[in-house]
Amino acid sequence: MTSRRPGPRPGLLDIAPYVPGRSKAAPGVKLHKLSSNETPLGPSPAAIAAYRDASGSLELYPDGGATALREAIGATHGINPDRIVCGSGSDEILHLIANAYIGPGDEAIYTEHGFLVYPIVIRSMGGTPVVAPEVDLTANVDAILARLTARTRVVFLANPNNPTGTYLPFSEIRRLHANLPPDVVLVLDAAYAEYVRRNDYESGIELAGSADNVIMTRTFSKIYGLAGLRIGWGYGSAHILDVIHRVRGPFNVSGPSIAAGVAAILDRGHTERAVAHNEAWLARMTAGLTAPGPKGTPRGANFILVHLPGEKGRTAADADAFLVSRGVVVRRIEAYGLPNALRVTIGSAEANAAVVAGFRDFLAGSR
Repeated sequence: MTSRRPGPRPGLLDIAPYVPGRSKAAPGVKLHKLSSNETPLGPSPAAIAAYRDASGSLELYPDGGATALREAIGATHGINPDRIVCGSGSDEILHLIANAYIGPGDEAIYTEHGFLVYPIVIRSMGGTPVVAPEVDLTANVDAILARLTARTRVVFLANPNNPTGTYLPFSEIRRLHANLPPDVVLVLDAAYAEYVRRNDYESGIELAGSADNVIMTRTFSKIYGLAGLRIGWGYGSAHILDVIHRVRGPFNVSGPSIAAGVAAILDRGHTERAVAHNEAWLARMTAGLTAPGPKGTPRGANFILVHLPGEKGRTAADADAFLVSRGVVVRRIEAYGLPNALRVTIGSAEANAAVVAGFRDFLAGSR
């Protein structure tokens, strides 16, 4: 007798589940978690207080439009709150975009080492992921344009990119947009925008505010320290937002999350301290992690991509095992096509010292 059970839609079992960064080290050692690009400063005290205050009304549905949060975002960035959509992390915004614009037989482009959520959301809608090669671990506009077809509906571009940390100057973003068909949606994923301090970089707010086929996505999980609350947002044209709201759940951001998000984005001092900490440690960490020999990828976010030699006993897997034994947890990124690299988040002074010492001792052969 043949057993029968419900089967998923065609293609869903082809999706490789997203695996987050590890959160545990070896037993008996102090954990330094540098695997998930979390801010070492934690959230604003004002955000914590707002979250606690909101716990007194958990029996009430939240504002389905997250009005207070959209207004705070709009005031901070000088943009129209009516053209902002909030969600459960920027991941949900990416899912909503895919749901709105990708269907069976459609194609969507992302770059070779781009965020792994992109192929997940593309395949989940029955679309076909199309990968554009990178040059020196950096997105290449010409490679993206060369892969456009009549079936292309969306281009996903993380800028800066996770896990490489590289970015495209805004002149290249404008060139990409200028050469896209007007019915192709350009998604500018700027999750790490607050960390970038380069004159040729822009997050995409201006383009998303002026173009009919661009949406920029952002998150509260990184610099604002609210990863546990899952808050993200998108900003784009009125007609893109209209479509997204039609597929968005009615209460997709919780009341405590809205309250904490408002307080976090309005606490400019805390954000500036987080930026200053990251800027100070990026250069020091890059020097400390690459001085023993490994190559580091030029960075534009709150992490460093470290490339290991690769020979026997000196692979990324070997280095990762050694660091875990020291209590240091970083991110292996084989799934991104970089089997001999490790992504290291900028952490606290203590954690940064621990990972630099761990790399030094590993490469020196000590145990």
